This record gives sequence, structure tokens and C-alpha cells, in this order.
Amino acid sequence: MELTITGSGNTLSVSDAVFGREFSEDLVHQVVVAYQAAARAGTKAQKSRAEVNGTTKKSKRQKGGGARHGALTAPIFVGGGRAFAAKPRSFVQKVNRKMYRAAISAILSELNRQGRLKVVESFDVDAPKTKGLVAKLAGFEVGQRPLIVTENASENLFLAARNLPYVQVRDVQGLDPVSLVCADSVLITAEAVKKIEEWLA
Repeated sequence: MELTITGSGNTLSVSDAVFGREFSEDLVHQVVVAYQAAARAGTKAQKSRAEVNGTTKKSKRQKGGGARHGALTAPIFVGGGRAFAAKPRSFVQKVNRKMYRAAISAILSELNRQGRLKVVESFDVDAPKTKGLVAKLAGFEVGQRPLIVTENASENLFLAARNLPYVQVRDVQGLDPVSLVCADSVLITAEAVKKIEEWLA
């Protein structure tokens, strides 16, 4: 299939397997959830009644004092342990390489079908100035949350986009499903398209 390069009359031949793949909502959802889950620290920790600092001596006599209670470290008391204490754990969900690459291809294909994938010859800024990047983006219809993908994103481009909260910059190595799904449109260079094809082929 052919992708039109914005700003010129040229076209770029790309693989149907990468940019013309059928969209699978279940697959994309699974990969996106797994990607977000893997970013969780999983360091939450609480103390059970056996771990809180306090005596385990019976707090009062068994009869004649109202409710019958044992140690004050029980969960019903302030300062007591948690009944089902949370412990550090991993939230990682297994997603094999084939599924991950298929999901990326499905997202790119759907972006292309919806007209939200814009290919340009090159994209960079001369200086790390936010004003310059805003002016350059104004020439493209990229919406409020654009994603800029280049073959090797320059430091100037990263620094220029740093103060724009909804503009993301990625190189091909840093491309991920969440940034693709959340973007209003994806502005991608022709060289990055070739590298993505090599990666996903």
C-alpha cells in the first residue's frame, strides 16, 4: 500500500501487514493494559496484626466488661493491624513478542484508516525553543494531543516539547502502545516508517 507524504506529492510504499492490518480491539486492549500494569511499582505494604507494634496480652477480663476482646492489635482497634494486609507484589502481565508487535501494527493501521497518521519527510527544530515547535506544528492538522515519531529524536526536539503538556516525542525505539492510543494524531517521518517496518515485519 501507499502512504502519502504530507507537504509533497510523493508517496511511500509500505507493507500491508504493518499499515493495513485488521484492527483487533481485544488484542490492543490486552496489550495496553499489560503495558500500564508493568509500570506499576507494586510496593504498597501494610502490617497485619502479627506485625504491628503492641502487646498481644488480653486487654481486659473475659466476662463483666461488655464485649469480649483479646489483644488490642486486632483489626477492629485504632492502631491495630489490617485484616488482609497488602504486601509488595508484581503487576506484570505476560504478553509475548508476537502479540505486542501485532497490537502495534493494528493501532498504526487503524490510525492510517482514520486519517490520523501523517507522514512527513523529516521533522526537527533548529533550537530547543517551545515557540518554534508550536509554530511548526501549526502547519499540520494534528489536534490537541499530537505524537511526534522520528527515527532518532534530537535533543532539541525533546527539549522544545517538554513544556507542552499534551505533545509527546518518541523515537522508534521508544514507541509504545499507550502513547499511540492516546494521541489525536501521529506525525511520523518517512525514515521512522521504514524502521518501524523493519521492526514489525
